[in-house]
Amino acid sequence: MGWLDRVNDQVDALTRARTLQEVDRSAEACLLLDGVIHSTADPYVRADALVQRLSALINLGRTAEFTRAIEDASAAVRDLAEPYLHGHLNALAALAAHHQGALDRCVTHLVKAARALGAVDDPDRETAWGWHDLAMAYSYLSFHGYALGAIERARQLGVAAGIPEETFAAPGIRLRNAVALDHNGDSDGCLRVLRDVASDLSRFLRGERAGQLRPSSLVAYGYAAARRAALGDLVETGTDADPTRLLAHGGDSARARDMRQLGQVCLAIATGNPIEAVTRLDTARVSHETLGAAESARLRSIAYGRAGDHPAAHRADRHAFRLAAQRSDRLRDVYIDGIAARIDHEEMRREAARYEGEALTDPLTGLPNRRRLERYIAAVVARGERVVIGVCDLDNFKAVNTRHGHHSGDLVLQRVAGVINRVMRRGDFVARYGGDEFVVVLSGAGMSEAAEVARRIKAAVGTEDWESLVPGTPVGVSIGFAEVSGSGAGLRDALGTAFETADREMLAAKTRSRAS
Repeated sequence: MGWLDRVNDQVDALTRARTLQEVDRSAEACLLLDGVIHSTADPYVRADALVQRLSALINLGRTAEFTRAIEDASAAVRDLAEPYLHGHLNALAALAAHHQGALDRCVTHLVKAARALGAVDDPDRETAWGWHDLAMAYSYLSFHGYALGAIERARQLGVAAGIPEETFAAPGIRLRNAVALDHNGDSDGCLRVLRDVASDLSRFLRGERAGQLRPSSLVAYGYAAARRAALGDLVETGTDADPTRLLAHGGDSARARDMRQLGQVCLAIATGNPIEAVTRLDTARVSHETLGAAESARLRSIAYGRAGDHPAAHRADRHAFRLAAQRSDRLRDVYIDGIAARIDHEEMRREAARYEGEALTDPLTGLPNRRRLERYIAAVVARGERVVIGVCDLDNFKAVNTRHGHHSGDLVLQRVAGVINRVMRRGDFVARYGGDEFVVVLSGAGMSEAAEVARRIKAAVGTEDWESLVPGTPVGVSIGFAEVSGSGAGLRDALGTAFETADREMLAAKTRSRAS
């Protein structure tokens, strides 16, 4: 039995409002829901209408109304024993809090939403949409792994309820994942994800299923294609996959309006008009929440680079990296787990207060810095876990700076940071130690696992296209690992010994590389 099968008043109006929002006609849905709210005496109908109305306001970007809408919906849902309503409301409240810049409140709502939706005994199509909105909230907050898990749950429930697979294609989730990779220096990784998004669209078009795609999905496919073109990929024109056609979709969604504006910037870059792209960026008014705070700065860097103004491109790139570093995926994954624990016993609040104001991130690469690294290792060892430390030093980096300048050197460091992050195991830790040296920490691992990680890092760095970035100066990496043996009062000495051993192993690997 579905959720709406359990209500008896104005079911047609509630169903119609859902349908309007699915095709991005949220303004009409809002008017319809206002009528339901003011005329129903059924508490479940009123609660559903208020939750839907909050969704419509978020779609429309009417941020000034978010707080009152959340208060009204919360008051209506609070005393109802219906986990779907609590889950969907918290998913939407997370989206609203994110738009308002309230990160702590946003993550708290995310945890509550996942728990409530997971507690639904008889999931139906409405529960599927709840998981969909939770996936969107995860994605906007850059919790990409959580977002992919939630949208897969939405897809499974949707298919079981008769919702076509493509309805929950959610290209926007992978699009935000792709641009986040580019913001952190991994343009090749970004292109790979964007090409996967394009392949999905092609599959839907070949199967004549594009008509089932939501307008908001179509505009996301359009931006993905335009972004690929800005990075140098050839894209289709004059077909249903033409980014210009796709960007015209999106209805009255505020996010669609943002993607249309930035999509035109991408197409100007792709068609050899970088100055037009910069001019469009100067007048664009887009929310940082749609594609990340760094997206406009990154597009500006690409445009300046195409125009031949490399100093301006470098400044814009550095600005983009600083913005991206503020929302490091790795730190946020740690944070979301901490928030879940805080709801149970409030430990996260004390930990956050203790370290408030300390700089823990390297501004160039967005990776944790030396201070954060030392604190992390100490915490892991204090828990009694095995720890292996790896020192990674770039080969030929001095030649990059000498031949191409420090701007290119910075780009190489940013690219390497993205590559190392991409190939690490889930739960591993990567930091920039200083200069061209990176440190990786493998918890719960021994030297055999370390050897496999070293092989993956060397292979990934070795297969990057350095020739297009710094012609004539191939970049490699030498790595040395050592296990930390010590705890308690002897921990500092044990860490020092492990770093010295790993450093010697790295230098030996560098000597062998030069000899071969």
